[in-house]
Amino acid sequence: MTHYVPGLVVRADGVPAAVEELRLPEIGPGQVRVRIRAAGVCHSDLSMVNGTLRPPHPLVLGHEAAGEVVETGERVSRASAGDHVVLNWQPACRSCWFCDRGEVWLCSTSSGVAALENGMTVDGEPVHVTLGVGAFAGEVVVPENAVIPVPAELDFDLAALLGCAVLTGTGAVRNTAKVAPGDSVVVIGLGGVGLSVVTAARAAGAAQVIAVDLAETKKGLAEAAGATDFVVSSDTLSKDIRARTSGRGADHAFEAVGRAATIRAAWRATRRGGRVTVVGMGAADDMVQLSALDIFSSARTLQTSVYGQADPDLEIPALARDVVAGTLNLSHLITDRITLADVPTAFDRMARGEGARSVVVL
Repeated sequence: MTHYVPGLVVRADGVPAAVEELRLPEIGPGQVRVRIRAAGVCHSDLSMVNGTLRPPHPLVLGHEAAGEVVETGERVSRASAGDHVVLNWQPACRSCWFCDRGEVWLCSTSSGVAALENGMTVDGEPVHVTLGVGAFAGEVVVPENAVIPVPAELDFDLAALLGCAVLTGTGAVRNTAKVAPGDSVVVIGLGGVGLSVVTAARAAGAAQVIAVDLAETKKGLAEAAGATDFVVSSDTLSKDIRARTSGRGADHAFEAVGRAATIRAAWRATRRGGRVTVVGMGAADDMVQLSALDIFSSARTLQTSVYGQADPDLEIPALARDVVAGTLNLSHLITDRITLADVPTAFDRMARGEGARSVVVL
């Protein structure tokens, strides 16, 4: 049976995304068909259309999503029809060198793929899907290892956030930086990921969490996420941070923007011997310059956190249980619930630094 669904398609660079009719591929062995119920608008999606990344076209956007399994192929044991699932945009093969070392977030078969073909077509032409998912669509067909069952009690819009923003931000704090009770933390960039870092840092026992953004309007969101301080970013940011941290700088700085300028700002805001964790994904030609002497004398560590350095199969269900139990509140992360046709407007808000997460509800 042929399935046609609406999807948000980018035809070429500079051409606005538009909702078009997509033809889903036939489901094969080891695959599942998922009806998308909610999908977050992530900064990585914006990067696909603003020139930061240069994916192939035509392209179906979206990767942070949750939905309901409607059909499974042969030899599928991970999920059944009716299951509520979060989509994993970087599923691990569990057999490559990195997976064997327990570094599933660096899996050789899934890392670094901005978009690929999966059999979906528009007007008979093959289309590419963002990060192997293409979640801004009514339904998707994905490999079995790309779905993670979660409790049915979990609302789909909150479940969607677990697949990228929340796992990335929480994992950066817990797994990569290993923030400890009493630490001081600065978070630069308060989108969905940055706000998730704020929440996770407070949950880890950080005594001080300084949230930084260009927009004064983010203060309320930062406080709802658990920030103890809010600073509007400026040329004096490092001085402002040191003034709030006994003149030393923060123990940890998290950069959730993906720009060389904010990476340098995070570096300068961190104390000697502190850690800078880059969570934002930037452009290939945006070069970060640091003094060789500064690198040596500051004794700081500069590191990245890919997908929260997490095993999604283990950590997404755990986060889902926390949300259902009421010990993890994500409601402040969603500032707009929208339709597929509203995604370009959500991109405009994101580019202006407004709000937290926009979530497409289908």
